[in-house]
Amino acid sequence: MSRNDDDDEQRRRRAPATMSGNGMTSLGDPANMTTLGDPTNTTTLGDRLKQTRRASFVGRDEELRRFGRALDGGPDAPRVLFLHGPGGVGKSALLQRFADAAELRNRPVVQVDGRTAPTDARGFDHAVRPASRDPRAVLLIDTFEDRGHLETWLFDECLPYLPDGTVTVVAGRRAPDPARLADPAWAGLLDVLPVTALEPAEGRLFLLRRGVPEPLHHDILSFTGGHPLALALAAAATRHTGPQSGMDQPAAVDWAPGQDVIAALLRHLVGEPPSRAHWAALEVCAHAHITSEPLLRALLGEQGRELFAWLREQPYIETTTAGVHPHDVVREALEADLRWRDPDGFADLHTRLRQYMLERVGTAAPARFLQAVGELQFLYRTDGFMADTHRWHPYGLVEDLPYRPDHEPVVLELARDREGAESARAAAYWLARQPEAFRVQRVPPAEDVAGWSAWLKLAAFDGESQDPVAAVAWEHVRRHGPLRAGEHIAMARFHIGRGTYQRPSPVMDLVLWRMLGEIVRDERLAWTFIVMRDDGFWDRHLLHCDMRPVETTVETGGHRYRLFAHDWRPQPADSWLAEKTDEMLGTAPADPAPAAAQGGDALILTRAEFTAAARSALRTLRWPDELALNPLRNSRLVRTHAMPLADVLHNAIHRLPLERGGEKSHRAAMAAFVEGASTQEAAARRLGLPFSTYRRHLAAAVERIIDIMWRHEIDGTPLRRPGAHSAE
Repeated sequence: MSRNDDDDEQRRRRAPATMSGNGMTSLGDPANMTTLGDPTNTTTLGDRLKQTRRASFVGRDEELRRFGRALDGGPDAPRVLFLHGPGGVGKSALLQRFADAAELRNRPVVQVDGRTAPTDARGFDHAVRPASRDPRAVLLIDTFEDRGHLETWLFDECLPYLPDGTVTVVAGRRAPDPARLADPAWAGLLDVLPVTALEPAEGRLFLLRRGVPEPLHHDILSFTGGHPLALALAAAATRHTGPQSGMDQPAAVDWAPGQDVIAALLRHLVGEPPSRAHWAALEVCAHAHITSEPLLRALLGEQGRELFAWLREQPYIETTTAGVHPHDVVREALEADLRWRDPDGFADLHTRLRQYMLERVGTAAPARFLQAVGELQFLYRTDGFMADTHRWHPYGLVEDLPYRPDHEPVVLELARDREGAESARAAAYWLARQPEAFRVQRVPPAEDVAGWSAWLKLAAFDGESQDPVAAVAWEHVRRHGPLRAGEHIAMARFHIGRGTYQRPSPVMDLVLWRMLGEIVRDERLAWTFIVMRDDGFWDRHLLHCDMRPVETTVETGGHRYRLFAHDWRPQPADSWLAEKTDEMLGTAPADPAPAAAQGGDALILTRAEFTAAARSALRTLRWPDELALNPLRNSRLVRTHAMPLADVLHNAIHRLPLERGGEKSHRAAMAAFVEGASTQEAAARRLGLPFSTYRRHLAAAVERIIDIMWRHEIDGTPLRRPGAHSAE
């Protein structure tokens, strides 16, 4: 009511009134109900709808409690509740429950819908006027964002003139002006309630009450994030396609949102942004973990400043200390829509974001390093088994700190507790030699260490005799790809959480982020070894990330551990991430060429792979077309020195006489591979040797040729003929 209203209006008969138009209705007055058909039937379709809505309503216990407190009254009880949240989050359903609760207490209810209420203050005042007729009235104003320009008038000119016992609930997409909360006059009288998505247990109950089969719950909850409208649309979609639709088919075991669900969500949640540039900003915001103004400027130009300001104003956008991000269901709907509508545009957006994030990881200051890595890794959240192993908790939930000497007692205590005394001795050994490799994690406000990890950088053959895990790593390196000058390996030797150990958690997220970041930034890294408890939990994820289990396990403290290895020399990390992008987006070529054949570094083969390729190359030395397909054409021997593979093979054969007793091997190899005997029996006759003797000489020749080639492959020197000018 406005202060200019006639005082007599305040003294009118206190009874609910029914008004049509003006966006206002009144509930709970049987005299206003009209019964069609049988005059003895007092049940209406509206009653049935109301009962169904009540039965399907879940959650919101805290909001109902606070509304009940307002109904109870008292000097400290709030008089106005302000609900705010994105579209479809359940504000209208909650208002209906408030109406039901008020009716149970025989309190008159006045409802005003902002979509149909008058747009001017005088007309809106007329719509809410019935609430002034009874101090026990409950005024419910829905969809207030459509009349947001009236907020100042509502709080300054209207609500103060309602009777003191009136309870008002305002619901809109945006929170009230912060100045309202700062006004001491409203302190204690105004209760602001953000309405958020349902908790997972509430979401499951919601789906059960809608008849959705339990096997579908996980996928639906993952997509919707517990958003009620999204849950309702998904539930309706399963009814139309599942067995309950009348179609005789088995229940589905997975679920993905159809385009009708996605379109409906975007229409309700996002509406129609002002321009294509605003759509582009939303697409960036959906794909990036956190969107900042510099990120938008980097991808969208100088308009990024204006677009960032617009994003901050949207009710479905959350603001953090690092930037903004959309609510889960908005993110998922925008992502799914863009991937369906413009797959090439989605791939281009991902590529540009990946390049931006990679640059940030490479240049980030220590305090921002892990955040930059987490944002890079978030781009791959739908890849492989990421959802099973990463949680992407809000950054800052866990502190990652450099190791200090006073951390040593708790670090060793955790090692003994979770892995045994032998592991603690290994940790003490590495602490003494590489304390800078250790990090500790803390969960504020607690002061105790919640976990710790170590990323060791090792030159040959550091720790081999002191740590059995390092010994296994070095044995693998010897067999499958020895280090070259200036190279080193890295070993994620420990990752120990106090409560969760090596299971997904905020602490483990930071450990995994550091692994990726260190790999991306290390230009001289040859091998990475990640050490995990050998219980199978991480196998699928690490295999998908091309971390292969080594042959030997290590047992210590009654537990078995396995090392997962990757040689980064054939393909640098940025190229590997680009390949993972292609796999994730389904844009990888059907028959991709080896990485080395596309330019860049030489192909790095294990010793076993090198040996097999060399044997094949010798057999096809006189057939150029077949030799051109051999993997050794991309080896260091060939590419680094621009030497044809055939020349490398001939030079290795001609070096045999330099080996002790190598003349016989040389003659056998020349007959078999260079001179072109039709059969081995013919080659033996040409050399005047028994066939068994020739076979023995040839086998020795092949082994010596492979050894010669392997030595030059490892040390990087060109394999030239004896007497030729060489830098060896």
